[in-house]
Parts: sequence; structure tokens; C-alpha cells
Amino acid sequence: MTIIVGSDTAKTRKSLTAGGASVAYYSIPAAEAAGLGNFSRLPAALKVVLENMLRFEDGGRTVSVDDIKAFSEWADKGGKNPREIAYRPARVLMQDFTGVPAVVDLAAMRDGIKALGGDAQMINPLNPVDLVIDHSVMIDEFGNPRAFQMNVDREYERNLERYTFLKWGQSAFNNFRVVPPGTGICHQVNLEYLAQTVWTDEDQNGEQVAYPDTLVGTDSHTTMVNGLAVLGWGVGGIEAEAAMLGQPISMLIPEVVGFELTGEMVEGTTGTDLVLKVVEMLREKGVVGKFVEFYGEGLDRLPLADRATIANMAPEYGATCGFFPIDNETLRYLRTTGRDEDRIALVEAYAKENGFWRDADYAPIYTDTLSLDMGTIVPAISGPKRPQDYTPLDQASKAFLDVVNEYRGIDDEPAAAEMAAEGPAPKAPADPRKTAAVEGEDYKIRDGSVVIASITSCTNTSNPYVMIGAGLVARKARALGLNRKPWVKTSLAPGSQVVSAYLEAAGLQEDLDAVGFNLVGYGCTTCIGNSGPIQKELSEAIAENDLIATSVLSGNRNFEGRISPDVRANYLASPPLVVAYALAGDMNIDMVNDPIAQDKDGNDVYLKDIWPTTQEVAELVEQTVTRDAFQSKYADVFKGDEKWQSVETTDAETYDWPASSTYIQNPPYFQGMSKDAGVISDIEGAKVLAVLGDMITTDHISPAGSFPVTSPAGQYLTERQVAPREFNSYGSRRGNHEIMMRGTFANIRIKNEMLEGVEGGYTKGPDGKQTSIYDASMAYQEAGTPLVVFGGEQYGAGSSRDWAAKGTSLLGVKAVIAESFERIHRSNLVGMGVIPFEFTGGDTRKTLGLTGDETVSIKGLAGDLKPLSNVPCEITYADGTVKEIELKCRIDTEVEIEYVENGGVLHYVLRNLAKS
Repeated sequence: MTIIVGSDTAKTRKSLTAGGASVAYYSIPAAEAAGLGNFSRLPAALKVVLENMLRFEDGGRTVSVDDIKAFSEWADKGGKNPREIAYRPARVLMQDFTGVPAVVDLAAMRDGIKALGGDAQMINPLNPVDLVIDHSVMIDEFGNPRAFQMNVDREYERNLERYTFLKWGQSAFNNFRVVPPGTGICHQVNLEYLAQTVWTDEDQNGEQVAYPDTLVGTDSHTTMVNGLAVLGWGVGGIEAEAAMLGQPISMLIPEVVGFELTGEMVEGTTGTDLVLKVVEMLREKGVVGKFVEFYGEGLDRLPLADRATIANMAPEYGATCGFFPIDNETLRYLRTTGRDEDRIALVEAYAKENGFWRDADYAPIYTDTLSLDMGTIVPAISGPKRPQDYTPLDQASKAFLDVVNEYRGIDDEPAAAEMAAEGPAPKAPADPRKTAAVEGEDYKIRDGSVVIASITSCTNTSNPYVMIGAGLVARKARALGLNRKPWVKTSLAPGSQVVSAYLEAAGLQEDLDAVGFNLVGYGCTTCIGNSGPIQKELSEAIAENDLIATSVLSGNRNFEGRISPDVRANYLASPPLVVAYALAGDMNIDMVNDPIAQDKDGNDVYLKDIWPTTQEVAELVEQTVTRDAFQSKYADVFKGDEKWQSVETTDAETYDWPASSTYIQNPPYFQGMSKDAGVISDIEGAKVLAVLGDMITTDHISPAGSFPVTSPAGQYLTERQVAPREFNSYGSRRGNHEIMMRGTFANIRIKNEMLEGVEGGYTKGPDGKQTSIYDASMAYQEAGTPLVVFGGEQYGAGSSRDWAAKGTSLLGVKAVIAESFERIHRSNLVGMGVIPFEFTGGDTRKTLGLTGDETVSIKGLAGDLKPLSNVPCEITYADGTVKEIELKCRIDTEVEIEYVENGGVLHYVLRNLAKS
């Protein structure tokens, strides 16, 4: 239930009639008429936040009239007024990798509040929570008709303990729903079904109130739904749990960057090509912590599916969200996807009445702007290890050769200089690409061989234009007798069952099957590292010959070590290009100018020969993507199949933690907790656990994929008689803190600069010898020694992975000192009581010459610490030299001070509930 408090803003409460019903709402024009400010030229994304202030204004306890007026001042100051506000989203979205630890925390909080003398029933979500199980299915089987069922069966075998726990949570907690496995990806289910654009609920007097649909999610790609004008972004599980329990999200009024889209897409290009260019431009612009709102006449020709693709990749361009205002295309999509007609009428009426509607006169004030003519977009990919590494397709093979040269340590500039000099022509440099035979096979692979080609991820499988396009590429290729190369592991993992419905209706699934893209499951799969093993002999050939194997996927992330331990170079591409690369099998091929394969008669086949026209795609989308398909597939979305229905659980209000479980364990956060908060203390005599570089992602800090027997996590499971085949993944075991502590900083590609030439989760222990980060942490904690981690720019980029902060905290790290932080991870660190600090005055780990042998003390924390204070830090080097620098404390708000005093946000919430 939404509690409407609005004391000083009661006169802004109005009513409207739409869809045959009358509803109350909080009117922004009425707020202007009441003298609260001029809000007419605010961007729609910011008006959503303003409406939230109007609806929850309570005389200053959490929201004041001055908070509301600050939005008018934002416009007056050219789009800047970083005032702290308390924002309350309407609902919370979760997936199972991040949702399981969140439910574990809620279950542990029930135990904790009982220990403090409170009632377990006080721990319940106050806002609606939907958890979609989408991260667990792995691609063990592929390329045959049995793949889907075999992968589903294996998923249940691996994850039954987790699913039993989630079913317990569904019955134990109010306001908590679970979408079972095999349904789809949470963001696509949200876009196609859960989201309403305008939400309605009862106030404390039983009156229906309409307001913008808003949410936070425990996955960074929650931003996808901004394509439907639903304001949402990813937060860590700890922050989401606080929001569930009624705590407002503390945030600063954001800057809003306007991104103008003009023109229209040209023949042969896709929405994926557009978004990869947008990512490159916005990363270069610098939009971390900002809203991005898309506007311009180009939106009139941009389908909502393309908008959702752009919104989905907001984490990749660094923004809090990428928002699209409500317009006629929003209504068209709501209707096509089966939303109730009364709801659609309400969305239109509310948007027009309250100033959220985009029409030809839409011209808000932005903090800053940039522009893109969509007519300039060309086919492209991004890689090999960052989403912003944009490469036009006709330059991709040359760019890959540069990757090989860099990896092999070859500098081709001297050769170029020789070519320019007088004298005899020098010999052409030797080809740096290695080749290797594969045992038992009649082919060879080389640097650049594509060993994984996956149509995966809600980013693109939510878009029928690129999915139909992929099917048509398969159809044309099949007609010519083409097939995937034998070393390519192919897979199709749609984000919802609707995709299968329209591919089958168009007859395209049969064509995709024929070239190896059989259905493997409905879930994230390859995009989150659940690509499953490749052929054993292939894996051995890659490892023994140190080959640079590649993957091509229609996902959003291509970070090092994420997709597969066998793959060094990962590329993001549209689904049609994924199919094309599976046919070519090699990143060295110029996909624009060279033949990609030979037909059944031995003739060369070029990409243009199998690429569908825009009209071909549009006609099939029109014929097969229907309202009936959406309504049919979502009719029983929470019911699940027979496997889900057969999962047995209890109805106890607290969880009976099974001592033998290696998936679900009671975390130590609240054990022995007192009723009173502590204080923030100075950090004295801390040792360095890791010195890390730029763009250290949450995948580096807390990987989601598989782990070997020799790792600390593998040793833990082996000691408990778990066979390596049953290890599953870090992501699936996030309900067990013992596994996740051992997996923190354990990515196989992470480089700790304390050690030279070493990859993986290693550091120096107290004795100065190389050891695992986990073992070093345990030794330091046993000695009572605090720890710090140093980093570079954009520390914590990527997924909204709460375990990247939880694991850091449980390893005894008291502070992370970096050049800059990504938004979500900084918030998560604070939420776990770990203090983030930024270098000042041009200092970096490099300018300070840090080796990890230093001792660090940070003063100025005890007593009256203020948000964003500068504090002194003393670094004592191994030779006894002492250097004092100044750090910026990135505890950004007053409420975050309280979180850290309590040891974290959940401790803060638990103590307040116990006191009440």
C-alpha cells in the first residue's frame, strides 16, 4: 500500500477520469499554481522524481517543501542543484542471483529482530517485490532439439536448494512474488508484463491514487524499462532491501543530460548498432551518476523495442538511467503487449494532465546535451573487453589483429617506419596469429576463432526487429547450404517465451535450429557467464597454445573473464551478426568485404547475400508479434511448470537453516548485534590487500561464473564432498557467504599490482609471500589488522552486485581508496559499512608509487564527520618513509553517515524496527 501523506501539498492533489474510473493524483501544474516553483521545463525524468516529492511531502521529516522548491531552482541554475532528497520507488525488481542473498538477508533479519526482542513479522516488504528466476540456467547442452529440456532438468538438479528457499520466501513474506524458472529474463518480463508506466494504489483512506510507475532493481539493467517511461535503475541488494522495508533512497537531485536523436536508421543497420554508438558517445561524454533523457524528432521513428535496448545499456554508458518520455509509441507498445485498455487510457490522460507527455513542442531544460543523426549509424560491434570499445564492422578484423599484436607484445610501428625509409623494402612482418590442431578433429583453430556465438540477453532478445532479423539470416544461410563452423558453440536464449512464439509463428525457429541456434533456455545464460563448457579438446588446444579465442554475443557485457574461461576477447553484436559470425567462425574475416563462407556449390557467400532488408523484417514483425501472443504467454506467469509446482517447502515464519546446505547459510551480519549503533572510528595501521587498476568491475571483484577445484571456493566445496561437476557457479551460490567470501577478488583475469605478471585472486600475506586473497584476509583478521584496497578510475563499474561490497566487508576491508567510483558500487560499499575514499590533488596509486607493502592510517573520521569531507591519510612505506595525503570521503549524505555508524544500512533498519 502506498501511504499518501502530503501535508503542506494537499492542494496539489487533484483527480482525473480515464478508462471509466476516477483517480486522485498529485499535480505538478497545481504545485506551480500554489507558488512552489516553475516546473514546466523540467525534463520528464526529473518530473517523475518531483511527483514523488509532492506525494510524500511530510512537513520535513523526510520530504520538505524546500525539497520541492529545489526542483525549480534546478531549472533556474541551468540543470544543477545537487540537493539531498529522500526518494521512494513504487516497487522492487529482483533476479535470483541477487535476489537469493536479499531473501537470505531478510530471513536473517527475522532471526536478528527476534534476538533483539522484536516481532519477526516486522520484517516484511512494504512495497511490492517481484523476483524473476533467470540467472541459473547454464548452457550444458546446445545445438540439438534436446537442449532446452536437458538444460532445464540440469538447472533444477543444481539449484533445488535455492528454489526451495525462494518458495519458502514467497509464502513467508508479504508483498513478495516469484516468477518461476523458464519464464524469461527479469527485465524483459518487466518490460513486457509487470511495468504499467502509470501505477495505481490505494492511499490510507482507501482512495485510488495514480502516479508514475517507478522501481529499483537488484540488477544494473533494471534501466531497460526506462524505454517504457518507467523510471528505474539498479541498486545493490542491500539498498533494495532497505527500500522494501520502507526506507527512502537517499540521493542527490541528479543532473540530466539530454541526448537528441535526429534522422532515421538506414538500410542494413539495427538497433544494436545504434546503442553501441550511443554507449561510446556517452562514455566519452561522462555521465556517471547522471540521468540521460532522449529527445528529438528522431524518436518519432524509433520503435519502443529500440528504445528499450538503449535504456538497457545505461550501466554500460555509466548513467543512472536512460529515459524516454511517454508518447504515442509508448501507448502503441502497451497495447501490443497486452496491457489493459483502461490502463492505456489512464497512461495517456495522466501524462497529458501532469506534463509528462512528449509532443512536437517538448523542449525541456537540460544540464548538458549531445546529438546523434541516426542516419550516420553503420553496422558495428564492440570489444574485446569493454562495451564502449565501439568498432565499425568494416574495421573489426583489423582491430582484432591489433588485439593480437598487443597481446603478443608486437609493435608494428618500427616496421611502418622502415617502410617509409629509403632502401630496399623490408620483409613483411610475420603473422603474429597462432594456429593449433584440435585433437580428434579435422580442422584447426587460431587466434580469433569464434568458439562461442550466442543470441542471449534481454538487451536484444526483447527486440523483435533484431530477433526476426537473426531468423531471416539463418533462413537465407540455410537455403544456401551454410551452417555454423564446427568449433562454434551456438545458442539461443530468449528473454521471454513470447520470442519463441513469434519465431515459431514466422517459421524461423526451424531455420535457426538448422544452423545450430536451438533454444537452450529462457534466461541470461552467456551474457552473465553461464555459457557452459566448450568442447574439451577445444579448451585444451586453446590453453596449450595460448590462443586468443573469441566470443560473439548479443549481450551487454564483455568484460575480461566474464563470458568463458576459455575466451580472451569478447564482442557485442546484434543477433543477426551473431548468426553471421557463427557461419564465418573467425574474427579475422572482414565481414563487410570478404566472403564469410561457401555455399553448397562452393561459391563464395558474402554477408550482403544473407542480410534481410528492413522491409522483410518489418513485414514479419507486423504479422507475428501480436497482442494475443503476449496475453497468452503471460496468463499464468507466476504458476510455473510441473517442476516448479513440485518443489516442496514449509510455511514457517523464520527459516530453518539447513546446516549441511552449501547454497544457503545464515550470514553473520546480525549475529551478536547490540541494540545501539556504534561510532565511526579512524583507521589505524591498515595493511594493503590489493592494488588494482582502472575500470575494475564488479565482475572482477565478485565473479559470477564457474570456479576451479584449486580455488578457495573449490576447496571449501571439496571438503564438503561436493563433486566439481556440482560446483555450479559463484552466482548461484550467493546465498552462502562462505563461498562468496572466498570468491571475492577471485576473477581469473584480475591483476593485483602487488604481484608482477600474476592473474587471479592473489596477494601477499602477512609473511610477504604470495597467497590467495582469501587466505591473506583470514590471517590479517586473526591478527586484528584492518585492511584497505587501492584502485584506479571507475572502480566498481558494471553490475549492481551487492556481493562485491559484502565480500569486501567480510574480508575485513575497512576502506577502498580509488580515483573514482561507479555509482552503485560506491553506495553498496557504504551500505556494508566500508568507507569509499577518492584521491585528491592529482594523487594516484601510481604517483604515490604504491607497491602494497605500505601501512595506511586515515584520520578525521572519528567525531563529527560530515558528508564528502576531506580527511588526512598517512602512508608509511616499507623503508619507513612517511607521506601524508588528503582523501575525499565518499560518504555522500547524512543518512549514509548513520548507515556507517550502524555498520551498514540493514543494521540501521533492523535497530530502528527493533526500537519501534
